[in-house]
This record gives sequence, C-alpha cells and structure tokens, in this order.
Amino acid sequence: MNDDLACLMYLLAYDDAAEGPYDRSRTELLVRTAALVDLALRGRLEEDGGGTVTVSGAQPTGDPVLDGVLRDAAAGRGWKRLVRHHRKQTLTQVEDRLAAAGVLTVRAPRTRFGTRRLTVRAPRTRFGTRRLTVSDPAVPAALRARVFAALHGDDPVTVIPAADAALLSLATAGRIRSVVSRQDHKTFRARIDACTGHLAAFAPGLEKAVRTLPMTMIAAQGGMGGS
Repeated sequence: MNDDLACLMYLLAYDDAAEGPYDRSRTELLVRTAALVDLALRGRLEEDGGGTVTVSGAQPTGDPVLDGVLRDAAAGRGWKRLVRHHRKQTLTQVEDRLAAAGVLTVRAPRTRFGTRRLTVRAPRTRFGTRRLTVSDPAVPAALRARVFAALHGDDPVTVIPAADAALLSLATAGRIRSVVSRQDHKTFRARIDACTGHLAAFAPGLEKAVRTLPMTMIAAQGGMGGS
C-alpha cells in the first residue's frame, strides 16, 4: 500500500470531521486519476498517437483497484473518460483496501433517525455513507508532510519523485486546502505547474486530464460526469 497512489491520494483527501473524504464526489475523481497515474508510472498504461489509452503487458498487478482500472483501459478509452468511468466503484475499493490493511476503521452509516448524536451531520458528509476513521493519524500526517516538502522544498522540480509530484498536482486540482492552501497555490503556482508537466513524459493526455480536473469535477457534480 505504501506505493499505491490511489490509497495515498485518499489519505490526503481524508477529513476527520467528515469521517471520510473531505468531498466524496471530488475524491472519487482524485483516486481514480491517481490510479491511472500509478499505472502510467509503472509503464502499464500508454497512449497511442490519437490519444487513446493502451495497456502494456498482460499480467495483473495483484492490486484489485489497479487491475480494475486496467480492465477498463483495455476497452480503448481516452484518459478523460477513464477518469470518470467507474469512479464511485474505485473509491469504494480503495476504502475497502485501506480498511483491510487496518489503516481505516469502518463504522455504520449516519442516519436521519435514531439518537440525537447520530443526527448531527458532519461537514461535507452525506447520510447513508459509512463512517471511516484513520486508525493512526500519524499516517496521513506523514503523507501531508511529504507533499509539503515537495511543494516548499529547495530541490529542483526535476528531482522530486514522480509520485510526490503527482500527488501534489492532484491535491491542488482537487482543492484540498489542508494540503495546498490558497496562498500556497498562488505562491507556488509555477512549481505546481512544473510538477503537473512531469506527467507529459508518460502521456500528454494524462497531463491534460489532470490539468482539467477542476472542470471535470464541476461537470460531475452537475450530473454530467458519466458513470
């Protein structure tokens, strides 16, 4: 799990008050994109001249999240469509994987009825959604520190690990303010842009998909984002 970008992205998006992702619909797209980036970094997803995603190699990764994305990619879709496709399922699979690893503790969903305590709704949380608690707060804290170092460090962008650069780009696109504040976004705009640009080395279309994630999120929240 340590090198699984989808799981790491989820932990960056986790919010204690919400007992789950800071914004579930946005996080669906973020973890789905993180899985695509992960597979591209591993050399398992490539891009043909027309922008269609192709799968390299026939062996499964052994990760149910990544293998599910590989099956979707085998249908010959573009990056943007793959970002939206099965995103809800991917998010649930990531949560299940983190729970199985003991990183998350799962509790019953909130309800509109029952005890007074259960009817108090946490910010950005929907009724009927299971509640998830990070077992060890030091885990997401260390991850945020890792991304913070990529953003604020003195090292040239060219030496930042590709995974860290991708997480920084995704956290910015998803407006996870606990990771990249508004002021940081403004101050380090050029550095963030360069980190996102790293993705073009693996697939130009993937870089574009990350850059346009904010618009994809708006469309998805308006019911236009596909399944």
